[in-house]
Amino acid sequence: MSLSPSRVFAELNAVRPPDQPSPTMGTAVVVGGSVAGLLAARVLSDYADSVVIIDRDDPQVTGARPGVPQGTQLHALLPGGFFQLERLFPGFRDQALARGAVEAPPAARRNYLDGRPKVVVPDDADSLAGSRPLLEGLIRQQVLRLPNVKTVTARATGLVFDGTAVTGVRYDVGGVPGVESADLTVDAMGRSSRLSTWLEQADWDRPVTRRMSVHLNYATAQFRRPAVTPALTVALALHTAKMASDVAGAAFFAIEDGRWMAMMAGYGDNRPGHTAEDFIRRLREQFPPEFGDVAGQEMLGGVQTYHHADSRRRDFHALKRFPAGLISVGDAVASFNPVYGQGMTAAGLHAACLSTYLRSNPDLTQPAHEYLALQKVVVDAAWSTSTSADLALPHVDGPYPHGYRITSWASRQIIAATVTDVATARRFNEVVSMRAHPLSLAKPGVLLGALRANRRAH
Repeated sequence: MSLSPSRVFAELNAVRPPDQPSPTMGTAVVVGGSVAGLLAARVLSDYADSVVIIDRDDPQVTGARPGVPQGTQLHALLPGGFFQLERLFPGFRDQALARGAVEAPPAARRNYLDGRPKVVVPDDADSLAGSRPLLEGLIRQQVLRLPNVKTVTARATGLVFDGTAVTGVRYDVGGVPGVESADLTVDAMGRSSRLSTWLEQADWDRPVTRRMSVHLNYATAQFRRPAVTPALTVALALHTAKMASDVAGAAFFAIEDGRWMAMMAGYGDNRPGHTAEDFIRRLREQFPPEFGDVAGQEMLGGVQTYHHADSRRRDFHALKRFPAGLISVGDAVASFNPVYGQGMTAAGLHAACLSTYLRSNPDLTQPAHEYLALQKVVVDAAWSTSTSADLALPHVDGPYPHGYRITSWASRQIIAATVTDVATARRFNEVVSMRAHPLSLAKPGVLLGALRANRRAH
């Protein structure tokens, strides 16, 4: 009997690496050195004699990578992702803190909805605050220390097929072609992955790509942080559609090197914070006082902007024909509205899917359907959470899932109750941090509790 999505999600969140490596394949090749690719390589190091990462960016480069245009923007590491990293890299927390990351326990985090502070959940999980280059750099360092992992700085140009299986990756180094043979190939090429095209060129079916246009504009700026250990580490303030504001939300994190990183987001034609003056003014005028305090500090550098056109997912799991020796991870499968901070945590859960799949000692000469089924649970969870929120935006016009009116009404009740009710907030936080499946919020008792809380609040 197949497990329910909620049970699968719970088991993926409990996955740990094996006590001892047990190689079941010769070489695994990961195309792309993204966070998702690095985490996949970490998992593969327990099951392959050799793991090769092919990426255009030099692995020794520090700071924001050229291949990650959004790398300068604010990134969240949700508690679910933090748990995954600590399991894959024991001691990750302490090493991140030694590099300047800042602890973000529940008492040091503050959340607002339409200007109203949400309740503090006493036993909510800890997390970390730091820039993406810091966190990604530490992950990369940990992976490249593994004795059976190596990198090739090159541009992947295609796959090698042998009958019904992928057996290698073609690449180009300065005009010189090369081939890396593989027992398992992992596509970690991100949103711009060319895997669909490569499959089509080899007479395989191209997966359906689903998109939801969100047209998100966000801007990030850094400010000097005088306090070494601030009482408040992370703050998030969201505006719902009923608010008469062209700013959808804002956040600030304490990051390394005595800095605050602050972000604002808007949709469609709204581009908040395009200039330094506008960025500072909006933080002061449209958000709680803590945001104004950050904006009152010295700005370090200028405002970095980024546009996110759509959320998208490629339904590899739905293909009736799929080659053996091939999987995808991270944004190459699904990428979401970055406002919800799901990216790195979803990558961690994809790694948990891969670990669960390889632990079962699968036949790699057959398509990885079991892996794709596990990954679908993760993608469905993140997709439903982010797109259900996006569908409430005035400029988003679908596609609407079956029963959307009822589910959106229920979601509004639950979200409203998180402002005043600890029990509802705790359940909601479990889902948002990707430690529980969204179906856990669909239980009648959860909705009744939210309705009672909202009635008391009124």
